[in-house]
Amino acid sequence: MKRNATAVWNGSLKEGTGKLTTQSTTLSDTQYSFKSRFEEGVGTNPEELIAAAHSGCFTMQLSAYITEAGFEIESIETKCDIDLVDGTILTSQLTVTAKVSGIAEDDFQQLVTKAEKNCPISKVLNAAISTTATLA
Repeated sequence: MKRNATAVWNGSLKEGTGKLTTQSTTLSDTQYSFKSRFEEGVGTNPEELIAAAHSGCFTMQLSAYITEAGFEIESIETKCDIDLVDGTILTSQLTVTAKVSGIAEDDFQQLVTKAEKNCPISKVLNAAISTTATLA
């Protein structure tokens, strides 16, 4: 399976603006800018999108493990905080609240740890990056 998104940027870093569009069109010409990334501007930013991806991926992975273990899930809510310092993402912190019938605390914590290590976004956050660049 492959998924894609497109970023278009116009102008300089600080005065320019960008638009993001995803294959699903959930994001369609969604605004992002220097201000939305580093100050308090309107729009999204890459770190917010990584936080959304990580919290969503982790929550689905945890749901799969809990279901495989034979427990019934009422709800799982995960917040992800991404910490960007000096141009580097230092941490991705997941905060989880779940309602699961009949599961013991130790079993739940083991499944949380397993999901944290095995969700695809957790794995990619420490990946080597390669780029193919073409000027049009």
